[in-house]
Amino acid sequence: MTKLQVRAFLYQLGCFAILFTSFRFIVDQYTNLTGYWVPLTAFAVGTLLSPKFQAVKTKDGEKLFMKWIFIKGIRVIG
Repeated sequence: MTKLQVRAFLYQLGCFAILFTSFRFIVDQYTNLTGYWVPLTAFAVGTLLSPKFQAVKTKDGEKLFMKWIFIKGIRVIG
């Protein structure tokens, strides 16, 4: 794996972890779900709402791209 691929993986993992823990707390506090439904719901919401990062080799070299549901289009990160 290249340096940008590792960075993309860590960014994606970090964003998902933050959203998963946030939504797990929110689902646990504000809904009547119990048992394994709490982390399952937080996993689904975290997966859908977290941004997607990908390292791609282009003509100019390798670049890091981000796609997110709240941003139109694809952004170049690095």
